[in-house]
Amino acid sequence: MDRFEELKAKYQPALQEISENGVRLAHLHVQDNKLFMQGAAPNQEVIDQVWNKIKSIDSGYGDLTCDLRIDVSLPQPPKTYQVKPGDSLWKIAQSFYGRGNLFQRIVEANPDKLRDANSIIHPGDLLKIPA
Repeated sequence: MDRFEELKAKYQPALQEISENGVRLAHLHVQDNKLFMQGAAPNQEVIDQVWNKIKSIDSGYGDLTCDLRIDVSLPQPPKTYQVKPGDSLWKIAQSFYGRGNLFQRIVEANPDKLRDANSIIHPGDLLKIPA
């Protein structure tokens, strides 16, 4: 396995975090025997999530250079919400959008968990909340 594939495999969870949160990578290669990642993220929260993932893989990250900047023109990733006792899709939509009748947005953003407006949610479920 060459150095690039080795480092890519090591940092795969961080690369997955990048992919899932709308980070646009401009460069991903080996430079000075380190994995070099450079790109743009939609907001600082996403950059922080990527760095937290990197540090959970290797707290010293001596074999990685990661240069991410904010580009507000990128689509914002959906927020997440953990369902609490007594919640309903209507209540969650009311909380996030100011209008409970917009709950269908939440249904559509979670096809892996919700099939339709009658889907049952449980405390502890983690739902994506689109912008």
